[in-house]
Amino acid sequence: MAAIYGIPAAANYHTTPTHPTSKQRGYRLCDRCGSVEQPSMRFRLCGGCMVTQYCSQECQKMHWPTHKPICQHTSHQISSSKQQLMGVGINEDIVKGLRKFTSAHATLLGWSGFQALQLKRMPSNVRQHALLIELAYRPSTDSLRRFSIKSTHVVPRTYVTDNDPLVGEDIRRREDRCRKSGGIGTAVIVIQCGEISQVMPVEVDSPSRISWDSREDWTEVLRHFVDSGRTDFKPISTTARGIVYG
Repeated sequence: MAAIYGIPAAANYHTTPTHPTSKQRGYRLCDRCGSVEQPSMRFRLCGGCMVTQYCSQECQKMHWPTHKPICQHTSHQISSSKQQLMGVGINEDIVKGLRKFTSAHATLLGWSGFQALQLKRMPSNVRQHALLIELAYRPSTDSLRRFSIKSTHVVPRTYVTDNDPLVGEDIRRREDRCRKSGGIGTAVIVIQCGEISQVMPVEVDSPSRISWDSREDWTEVLRHFVDSGRTDFKPISTTARGIVYG
């Protein structure tokens, strides 16, 4: 399987802050220091893998010795995938589009993983299972409507960790960091379109500190936002009025 293994340091789930320095649910975190992205301070992407994020150039430089192996590995995967896919006639737009899709829908995908793995009720699932989201590609002038949800599956986490040991090692590193800060571990979401896939690890806080309800209709919500090309998803609990889309 040709694969693009992007590792975005995003969509960590935390409680609503009680003071200005508290981390907030759904915000992007610097992969080195863990600081929270603010509207007034946009994070920078690593120019190599184009997915790992930093709050400053200083953090990026200090983190490079740690990030270098997975960064070079990811860049190599992307380059190799493009060459292989072009050789068999697969549109390069799918490769680029999949990365943009994952970035644009990061919060929605992370929430879907939380629901699919039933982490509110069974936190231990984070260590055993992963969510696989299969996409169908449809050419469109609207970049937000080039993919639709084909199917979703809960698969063994080894589907990812055994397929690429270096990616598995990076996931474990994030998991250790998450648990040290009181979280339950790293949920793994795999976004796949044909022979191309991207891995999205999401560090998850303790379910007792997350106010989201368990939602049986998470697949319908996922399809609703993806099919409509909306990227403004915000987790909302079920109300007396029924399902509420953000």
